[in-house]
Parts: sequence; C-alpha cells; structure tokens
Amino acid sequence: MKLAQMFKDFEEKLIAQGEEAESLSFVYRSLKNLSFTDFVFALQQEISEEERQFVEDIYRKLANHIPAQYIIGHAEFFGMQLKVDERVLIPRPETEELVELTLAENPKKNLKVLDIGTGSGAIALALAKNRPYWTITAADISQDALDLAMENANNQGLTLFFIKSNCFSEISSKYDIIVSNPPYISRVDEAEVGLNVLHSEPHLALFADEDGLAIYRRIAEESKDYLNDGGKIYLEIGYKQGQSVPALFKENFPEKRVRTLKDQFGQDRMVVIDDGEN
Repeated sequence: MKLAQMFKDFEEKLIAQGEEAESLSFVYRSLKNLSFTDFVFALQQEISEEERQFVEDIYRKLANHIPAQYIIGHAEFFGMQLKVDERVLIPRPETEELVELTLAENPKKNLKVLDIGTGSGAIALALAKNRPYWTITAADISQDALDLAMENANNQGLTLFFIKSNCFSEISSKYDIIVSNPPYISRVDEAEVGLNVLHSEPHLALFADEDGLAIYRRIAEESKDYLNDGGKIYLEIGYKQGQSVPALFKENFPEKRVRTLKDQFGQDRMVVIDDGEN
C-alpha cells in the first residue's frame, strides 16, 4: 500500500469521528520534519511495516481527541515555538490579535505589565520579545502552567517574573497594563467546544462560572487597586460576550473608555479599558 492510500483511509475515519483530516498530515510532517515537497514525494512511496505503525500511532492519538499540538509538543505563536502539553491551553491565532493590539497602542518603553492567567506564557512572552524594556509579570493559578511558561521563557531567552496567584490574590504591585485571556466559556456552551479541546485541554483554563463571566467580574472589581494612573486593561473575550464584559467594566470604571473590538473573522474578541488617548 502507498502512503497516500493509508492517509486517505485514516483521514476519512478522522472526519467521521469529528476531527480534522488535515491534522494527520500536519503531525506526520512535523514529527518527520518534512517539507511539503518531501511529503508529496513520500505519499507516492510504498510503506514499510514500521512506517505503517508510525502513521497508525498518530491516527490513534488524533482519534482519541488529543490535539495535534500536544502530539508534536509545541505550538507556533507570534513567531515563537512554544512548548505545550496537557498543562496548558494551546495558544490561538485570535490571541495573537490581542498581542498585536497591545503592542500597537503602547509604544512607550519601561511599562509595567501584568498577564493574568498566563498559561503557556504566550501573551507575556510575545510582549517581552517585542518590548524588551517592559517589566512583565506572568501570573497563573496553576503551578503546572507556570512551570511550563518558565520553561518557554528559558527556551526563548526571555526574562520575566512569574507568580502563582488566583487573579490578584498574590499581587502587590501596580501596573501600567493588565492583559488577560482568562477562561470564558460557559458550561452551557460546552457543546460548541471541539472534542479534542474538551477531552484534552485543561478545563480550569477553559470554563468559568456566571455564564463565563466570573473571572472578568473579578478583574473588573479588583483591578483598580493594581492599575497606575492612566493604566489600561486588554482582554480577550468570547464571541458572545461583546456586551456583557464591557458592561462589567463600565460599571466599575465609569471614568474610562471601554471599547469592544472584533477579530479578523468579524467576531467580538477584545475589550480594552483606557483613558481614551488612542
């Protein structure tokens, strides 16, 4: 049997199980370190028993709803290759837009930044890489997540502060920017979550009480004590939260401007609280 036929058979099975067919070739190419041209050539070759077992092992993991990035051990984010596993969420392209916005609106040097719920460290590391003069603290409730984020920081050669904290529980400083991509999925929306996400990614970083608003409420109610004068807050939100999250911050920050911005797909995705200078 040629590799192409084996791929076709397994891809059809993956689709039937609610997974993306493209994940199989993505993982295969990544683990084999093959260019697209080399992969096309390999598809035309007869497969050995060893190769058959290799592909079948990838298929089984995908069929068991293990995300492709967990299988290969890393994810791309903002030009960085970050280690990811079951301790953290896989960074999403939408979160890159939050980083881009934060960088674009804050060209100043020497800002102090707090990333709440850092997970793999994606946001904090991307900011640190592009603003080396900023002082950045990455906080998370999970020590396992922090351990992985610190490993990613070391791999990227970046220096950050890390702290285990449930929102602001262990925070004592004030910051110019607070940024967060907190858990925001409501349990009633669980059916909208992909099976590989639901089965493999940490629920602590996915779901939140109060229809997904619990962490936003804490940030809205408590962050005033941790913001410097003129401080800003940058948040990623769920696409259904374009009104509910801003309402929390308008209530707690009546003197500030509260904006809701859309992502590249036209969905409400970011909320920014600032003094309106941009």
